[in-house]
Amino acid sequence: MSITEPQDHQDLRAAVSALGAKYGRAYFTQVVNEGRHTDELWSEAGKLGYLGVSLPEEYGGGGGGIAELSIVLEELGAAGCPLLMLIVTPAITGTVIARFGTESQKREWLPGLADGSRKMAFGITEPDAGSNSHRITTTARRDGDDWILTGRKVFVSGVDIADATLIVSRTEDARTGRLKPCLFIVPRDTPGFQRTMIPMELFGPEKQFELVLDEVRLPADALVGDEDAGLFQLFAGLNPERIMTAAMALGIGRLAMGVSVEYARTRQVWKGGPIGVHQAIAHPLAQAHVELELARLMMQKAAALYDSGDDAAAGEAANMAKYAAAEAAVKAVDQSVHTLGGNGLTKEFGLAQLITASRVARIAPVSREMILNYISHQTLGLPKSY
Repeated sequence: MSITEPQDHQDLRAAVSALGAKYGRAYFTQVVNEGRHTDELWSEAGKLGYLGVSLPEEYGGGGGGIAELSIVLEELGAAGCPLLMLIVTPAITGTVIARFGTESQKREWLPGLADGSRKMAFGITEPDAGSNSHRITTTARRDGDDWILTGRKVFVSGVDIADATLIVSRTEDARTGRLKPCLFIVPRDTPGFQRTMIPMELFGPEKQFELVLDEVRLPADALVGDEDAGLFQLFAGLNPERIMTAAMALGIGRLAMGVSVEYARTRQVWKGGPIGVHQAIAHPLAQAHVELELARLMMQKAAALYDSGDDAAAGEAANMAKYAAAEAAVKAVDQSVHTLGGNGLTKEFGLAQLITASRVARIAPVSREMILNYISHQTLGLPKSY
């Protein structure tokens, strides 16, 4: 990979930035306050090809990769209008279907996911499993040619606006008796598929849901990919999820920095110039900027590895990128709020909304502690602690 962005990536970044500026934070805030969704932005992004930039051209996508899709999310986030469903729909579900779905599944889903006319949610986390995906208890059993799914999921984004949810379940291995992960497409109105909204202290249009799958009957073609390759297929979606979470975190960090740097450049309360002339203000902001830039390099490396097909190396890099970007975003937001003082907590400047938003990347889709566990035993060769 090149350490500098190629011209086509620079052009994409500029074009998406212009789209983000057209809508901006004021639009995003109004949508959330009115209890609506960012339908106008989503639709225009789809028509311009940004939602499907990573999906195959033969199914209506742009033929690019996660590198391009991460640019889209970062720039929209930096403009103040991040699209969380970009992580869920094209990056996770679209990638899994494109790589492992049947020809019928690809024809049915990918064109709509690419142009924004359809959305798909993703359900993996469970109430009693948390970060331990090995404790997933949602199970699928055969009943003739059908599958019967039973279980619960929690913290599933956008189920109310998604046409279907890609559910991570487990089936019994006939040879060993052990449970193995499998992926199923569950349409929103399937009997037995119930959702309950989870009240959240987050400022965003996307809602979080708990799902109950009560003897949900699915046809045989609801299974995505090979029943015996579920874990490999699962991580083909989870690595892009980590990379895209890094992109969202970078966008949030840049948004906060834009506000605080402008404030430091113009706010004057002492003789001798604006507050940004003082190193106690300037240096922490400079440090936050450096750390955001370093995190982007790690994200770009992860995306390049994933798009090249090196899943093993991409897994390590994607976890590092998500960790680095989350930490950089939290620091950038905190320093930005501190730079503005009391104004940092006012609605006028909008930074207080970003305090909780920046911490999401520390927690989801996997905690920073689990990432450090992964790096310690996978990269450093230290013994596992769990």
